[in-house]
Amino acid sequence: MSATERLGLSLLHRLDPETAHGLSLLALRFGLVPLPGCVSLPRLGTHVAGLALPNPVGLAAGYDKNAAALAALSRAGFGFLEVGAATPLAQPGNDRPRIFRLTEDRAAINRFGFNNDGMEAIGRRLAAFHPRPVPIGLNLGANKTSANRAADFATVLVQCGPHVDFATINVSSPNTEGLRNLQGRTLLAALLQQAMEARLTLARPIPVFLKIAPDLSPGELEDIVDVAVSAGVSGIIATNTTLSREGLKSANRDQPGGLSGKPLFEKSTRVLARVSKLTNGTLPLIGVGGINSAEDAYQKIRAGASAVQLYTAMVYQGPSLIPRIATGLDALLARDGFASVSLAVGTGRSDWL
Repeated sequence: MSATERLGLSLLHRLDPETAHGLSLLALRFGLVPLPGCVSLPRLGTHVAGLALPNPVGLAAGYDKNAAALAALSRAGFGFLEVGAATPLAQPGNDRPRIFRLTEDRAAINRFGFNNDGMEAIGRRLAAFHPRPVPIGLNLGANKTSANRAADFATVLVQCGPHVDFATINVSSPNTEGLRNLQGRTLLAALLQQAMEARLTLARPIPVFLKIAPDLSPGELEDIVDVAVSAGVSGIIATNTTLSREGLKSANRDQPGGLSGKPLFEKSTRVLARVSKLTNGTLPLIGVGGINSAEDAYQKIRAGASAVQLYTAMVYQGPSLIPRIATGLDALLARDGFASVSLAVGTGRSDWL
């Protein structure tokens, strides 16, 4: 990390987290942050659910909710981006304050509640950004006041699907009351059927992923994987934020909301490994939760992930973390004799079971 980046992070951390978040997006949009361009090395190139990724390190949903900084983020070193979540109608989300730093734990708690500009505005921004230097996906959400939340996912997919490379069904956010109930076998099966039927109406059917929570029992996890495979989803993203507060030290540890960052790493990686075992490695998985280093990304891949995503670690280490993780991952693959990312996927799964 450069001295300039260290100073910038120090100044941002003097502000409340949501204001700092907004300013970081503005800094990216106006070219105030040095960007290395996409990291593309032969060993890092891979394919996930038909998507050609120059490297397997992606941006997790939640940072660029409204697709406002696509051009800059495409040059930040990521191999792919996920923006959103987008809901059919614009909504303000939950009351502020709704995001909290847990500096001692290198974590954050948020309860945003799908605040976003709505699918029409977000769709216009996605449509205007073309060609796309790296694959860009959209996280699909449901409106808090919707009479039919399950239908909201299909609605956003039809509206925005033509303008993205993949979509993610997000029924695992803890910040919209009752949303996680849609992870139950019966409701999830009906929701996925609607979404996959909507996908077939697109002129260019795109991969559709399902993002799951880390707080599922073994039986619930088995049900979700079974339903997802039966529905024909393209892959599973493991995991969203957690409601667990185990082992936290920071003053904000008891704030309601979803916990992300370093404390989530072990919990989310164990879920990832279990999903990999349940699918016998036949379904592409994306590992999310607590990645702070190239070694963390490598562990996710060896646990079963074909690609990874991160967000919270940038709050503490800045955007230069992305190329550091990508190049560090390349070195780890070389060290262990893997000629490509795909050859390392799942090779350490048993360590997490």
